[in-house]
Amino acid sequence: MPTTTLYILGASGDLTSRLLLPSLASLLCKEPKRRVRLRGSGTEDWDAGTWRSAVEKAFADSPQALEHVDIADYVKADVTDADDVASLVKGLGPSTVLYFALPPAVTAAAIDAMEGLTLPEGTILAMEKPFGEDEASARELNSKLLALVPEQQIFRVDHFLGRSTLLNLLGVRLANRIWEPVWRAEHVQQVLIRFDESVALEGRARYYDKAGAMIDMIQSHLLQVMALVAMDPPSTLGERDLRDAKAAVLRATHVMGDDPATASRRAQYTAGTQGDRELPSYRDEEGVDPDRQTETLAEVTFEIASDRWAGVPFVLRSGKALDRKHSEIVVTFKPVRHVPPGLNGTPVDGGRLTFSLGPDEMHLRLHVTGGDDPFALRNEDLVADLGEGQQRSYEEVLDELLDGDVALSVRADEAEECWRIIQPIRDAWAAKAVPLEEYPAGSTGPDAWATSHES
Repeated sequence: MPTTTLYILGASGDLTSRLLLPSLASLLCKEPKRRVRLRGSGTEDWDAGTWRSAVEKAFADSPQALEHVDIADYVKADVTDADDVASLVKGLGPSTVLYFALPPAVTAAAIDAMEGLTLPEGTILAMEKPFGEDEASARELNSKLLALVPEQQIFRVDHFLGRSTLLNLLGVRLANRIWEPVWRAEHVQQVLIRFDESVALEGRARYYDKAGAMIDMIQSHLLQVMALVAMDPPSTLGERDLRDAKAAVLRATHVMGDDPATASRRAQYTAGTQGDRELPSYRDEEGVDPDRQTETLAEVTFEIASDRWAGVPFVLRSGKALDRKHSEIVVTFKPVRHVPPGLNGTPVDGGRLTFSLGPDEMHLRLHVTGGDDPFALRNEDLVADLGEGQQRSYEEVLDELLDGDVALSVRADEAEECWRIIQPIRDAWAAKAVPLEEYPAGSTGPDAWATSHES
């Protein structure tokens, strides 16, 4: 396997040390034939020894992976400065993966600084979400990227799409005849995609207070997950076919009833207890501007206006400082048309298929009889262990990225559509058409919110 050059911009930053390098180390342990030449650039005034020490520290849990890495140079540079960027680009070799491990605003400024430069053949540009601040800025950023390299060499990172569970979902859905005829509006009552977290702000105020739950999770990650769940079966899982299928779903997606006031909810956590920890109110967290009224819990109901899905509510929800971590995709089927008299009980649905993200499991909830009363209906869960899964979702991202395969990244039109989809909600919230409710940290959310999501 040839050596791939990974050049990290922001090499001295938190994302690199906390996620990228440890994930790279873990990946190299699993793929010992892969070799990576590691270069870095950052604002810190590091020498080669400091850079090597930073890499070795990040590889501490997988020291054997160092055998597969050539720790090359580190360059101090301001990537928003045109002269620094020109010098950096001049030193790139062909087929380099250039990873922008930077805040989105700095990445955008770095792309501006690259205007007019010619990148070496095969250069891949990889960047973190969010991609732009709205549909117009996303389109402008995409235009600048496409002036540098073709779309097939742009990797807009969504680490959710690297989760093994999502890839397992594709296998279950696309390779089993039992699901193909029922994966549509005639049989599906609702789809829930949620990512509830027990952690609070954890020092991320600088980014999170401007983004909130809507942009941090729903606009990016969860809409992408929804597209995978709802897409028509693609001809292949190649880059074009897979992303065409996802993009078609996003183009058809809109707020349920086109009424954000009734189809969206938002809330912010107040002081509370999470386990043995006392958590302050979000408003009192360091770095938070209370006047922004940033939501820490958001829920939106969307509809996909297609023959397959018209009328089916897709509920996307994410929040922080909740009672527990709860990440899952739940497909609830419609009740059967007739339950013969004599069976005791009336099912509220036709069963549920749940994919849990961490631990990686699939649950199929069925209505069965048995027990003391052989005619009494009860719920029974059939559970499939989907394996250990990725300990770090960035492993999958880096695996695809180093292979130059962008199939699991976000295409330009997808990024723009995600902003288009949520804009009516942002407008309604800005106009205060949807109240900002409250919930104590460590709770399940506001008391008035429905509990029907519990599974």
